[in-house]
Amino acid sequence: MPTDVVMPQMGESIFEGTITKWLKQPGEKVQRDEPLFEISTDKVDAEIPAPASGTLQDIKVQAGATVQVNTVVGTIAGEGEAAAAPSAPAPTAPAGGDGGRPAQAEAAQPAIVEAPKAAAPAGETEEAGEQGRVRSSPLVRKIAKDNNVDLAKVPGTGLGGRITKEDIESFVAKHGAGAAQPAAPAKPAASAAQSEPASAPSVPAVTTPLSPVGGVTPGQVVPMSVMRKKIAEHMVASKRTSAHVHGVFEVDMTRVVKLRERMKHKFEQSTGNKLTYTPFFARAVVHGIRKWPIINSSVEGENIHYHASINLGIAVALNWGLIVPVVKNAEERSFVGLQRAITDLGERARSKKLKPEEVQGGTFTITNPGIFGAKFGMPIINQPQVAIMGVGGITKKPVVVTDKDGNDSIAIRSMMHLSIGYDHRIIDGAVADQFMMEVKKFLENWNEELL
Repeated sequence: MPTDVVMPQMGESIFEGTITKWLKQPGEKVQRDEPLFEISTDKVDAEIPAPASGTLQDIKVQAGATVQVNTVVGTIAGEGEAAAAPSAPAPTAPAGGDGGRPAQAEAAQPAIVEAPKAAAPAGETEEAGEQGRVRSSPLVRKIAKDNNVDLAKVPGTGLGGRITKEDIESFVAKHGAGAAQPAAPAKPAASAAQSEPASAPSVPAVTTPLSPVGGVTPGQVVPMSVMRKKIAEHMVASKRTSAHVHGVFEVDMTRVVKLRERMKHKFEQSTGNKLTYTPFFARAVVHGIRKWPIINSSVEGENIHYHASINLGIAVALNWGLIVPVVKNAEERSFVGLQRAITDLGERARSKKLKPEEVQGGTFTITNPGIFGAKFGMPIINQPQVAIMGVGGITKKPVVVTDKDGNDSIAIRSMMHLSIGYDHRIIDGAVADQFMMEVKKFLENWNEELL
């Protein structure tokens, strides 16, 4: 008997979702728990796994449509059943489709909308090697193709051994790109679909780096994605709600930079996580909030709610937008605990595995425009919070330093800028500045053990 595929409820407060992309088409084989389609809600984007193994029989709700939770969106014929021929091909809605999220759906493989079809039309179950089927998404196959990587050699950490975007990127970073693809003719039994990439004229185009605009053509008009609409609404509402004021502070990060450089290999060996700068900033913020708790508050009517816990939102840039997962109870976590939580949330944000509650309840946000080269940013407050900190890039430059005897000299130091955006309705400039001075001093005089 066919199994119904339903729109899941991704949280108690979520009542509908938008299908942004079908990862399988009618007639294709699917495995239980294999990603089947992608959805977007007003909280998170997520890949929805197949509820059963078999053949996708039909698609009842096309990409771009928004439906109530528990709506049947497709059916899967059991492995022993003959799948009925679909009444229509039911292709995924094109980039210009109505009401959908084409920019977001396509952004998972920017500038590559047609490339996966040419490279591997059979989807995740046809990328085969000596080890059998290799399960991956179109984006993963695209990255593998661009770098001439045999996916059969890439270990998958996703559900059921599925190769994630992080897996292929880590593999390429570690082993480098493969040789220029005479590998296709080397397989005597290669299918016609596998031989197409060698002659595809679009190969130069698909080598374009990933683009947050989804690889759209200049002059093209596309509707906003669901995520883009929500970000727009949230940002405009924040500017309308809070009296934004910003301040910028220069911080000497030399001590932290040297510590990280000295400890990063040991830290990764001991914890299994790469040592990033973000937990340093998180620890400094927690320290500052303990001194100035109004930074960790929100406005409720004519009242100020001082939050008991410090729930740090860590902004994560995605190819299709921005999301802010939340590290809950940051004040109770060790440095290692912060790094683990930040890494886990970031990876699951990029692979669309976050739960709605993991992007809710933040009391203060850290955003990092410096990762893309900005000296500093002037971020918009993430409502209903009252402050946000922007992290700029770290660069070496000559600085006048004063020793303990009051003598000045010029030295090369690792410097950066931190910015604070705060709601002047309840936070005065003096308070914001003193909070930032606590953060600055904590970083410049770092004395905590990492392990």
